[in-house]
Amino acid sequence: MKSLSLFTAALCLSAGAMTCAADDDRAARVPVLLELFTSEGCSSCPPADRLLEILDQKQPVVGADLIVLSEHVDYWNGEGWKDPFSSSQFTARQQDYTNKYNFDGVYTPQLVVDGRFGFVGSDGRAASSAIQKAIRERKIPIEISNVTRDGDLIAAQIQLQADQSFRGGRAVLYVAIADNRVESHVARGENAGRLLAHVAVTRLLKQVGTVDLDSASSKDFSVSVPPGPNGSRIVAFIQDPKSGHVLGVAEQKL
Repeated sequence: MKSLSLFTAALCLSAGAMTCAADDDRAARVPVLLELFTSEGCSSCPPADRLLEILDQKQPVVGADLIVLSEHVDYWNGEGWKDPFSSSQFTARQQDYTNKYNFDGVYTPQLVVDGRFGFVGSDGRAASSAIQKAIRERKIPIEISNVTRDGDLIAAQIQLQADQSFRGGRAVLYVAIADNRVESHVARGENAGRLLAHVAVTRLLKQVGTVDLDSASSKDFSVSVPPGPNGSRIVAFIQDPKSGHVLGVAEQKL
């Protein structure tokens, strides 16, 4: 099992590209969406979960605002342990990346960067390379505002700026609600006896609608999701339905 320090070292191996960016002005950085397809039933997944935590908390890529989601798949649930955070929705989303966008198979752990690059989720060097490619892509600014929470009910407004370079283009707007951090005692399966920790655990992923990219737009939404034990976050992103590329993403802590 690789240690946390080895993951940090792997991230820093990309010459001059990775340094501590936590003190950068977040508004000046390019937002990048990282989706980790993972499972508590998979013994190879905890190192990827820890790498995602580093990327989320340390923000180690200069010029990038890393916005992460853990999406727990359910196809490991028959191997002795049912992942309490798993959903067939995330399995289907991962399968779509393979079927529609020619990713290299379905496996865990798999990290998908901006819907463009997919690779083994514990590979720090691949993460470094993919993130640096992603920050060179044009992004449409997204703002999450008017956020309220009343018990389980969350409401907010998503605002998108117009971008004439995408004239005639359309994209799907998604909203995710994720728990900031959760822990789980695994009793059976490949990780039996371990205490596993996860960040940005997706509890809900919803299509809010389709947007015209060359026109400013605003979408209101409300969903019912119980509060996470350590707080929650909203992630809004727009995705090209043809290429799978993420064209804009934003995050707001609750």
